[in-house]
Amino acid sequence: MTGPLEIKSVAVVMPAHNEDQHIGKALVALKAAADALNRDCPGVEARMVVVLDHCTDRSAEIAAAHTSGDNRFSVVNVNLRSTGASRGFGFRAALESLRANDTAGIWLATTDADSVVPRHWLTGQVELANAGADALLGSVEPDPADMDPAIHRRWMELHPFREDHQHIYGANLGIRASAYISAGGFPGLRSHEDRVLVERLRHRGFAVSATDTIRVVTSGRTHSRAPEGFAAYLRSLAAELPTPASG
Repeated sequence: MTGPLEIKSVAVVMPAHNEDQHIGKALVALKAAADALNRDCPGVEARMVVVLDHCTDRSAEIAAAHTSGDNRFSVVNVNLRSTGASRGFGFRAALESLRANDTAGIWLATTDADSVVPRHWLTGQVELANAGADALLGSVEPDPADMDPAIHRRWMELHPFREDHQHIYGANLGIRASAYISAGGFPGLRSHEDRVLVERLRHRGFAVSATDTIRVVTSGRTHSRAPEGFAAYLRSLAAELPTPASG
């Protein structure tokens, strides 16, 4: 029995909708991760696609400032108004640019424009993919600087950091391109597109692993971009907390 095809190319998609408060920091972190991949895995090609979906703020200006002159990055503007459709658009664009490669040797990763990936984010995914993973569910931590401490404590109680966790986050997800294509790619949903894709992968028998070794820090805001996304979930945790007694 042969092992998994070694990863030769990595494509990252970062969707954004009006993220001018966060996208600069997110891109700095992603560039650092791409630099680390180039250093640690010199034979692996890296492409990054930033998908600006109906942005009416300074996201495009900031993205251009951070990616100009770096041919690993491309920035595209769309009017899809859907996180799932934006991720799917970005992966199609990335795969088109990597068309000459065997899709089993291409690794697709996605994060969000309000999230900061660790320096070893891509290197770690390639190592786990070469060890046999078809998909990786990375962990996230909401930025405590954005949150009421009580909400952060509650989140930590419900989401302990460990291997083989049960959570799925679009801000920290990686998939072998052949598995992604077999599962039909991201559905064009405004929320939960990540969960639907992972369910399809599991149904088809792909090796889906969950890890805390590539943890991403994401915004702890409670006002939503997606109608049922991460911010909405944090808001629901806030609603569960006991109301402070009046003095």
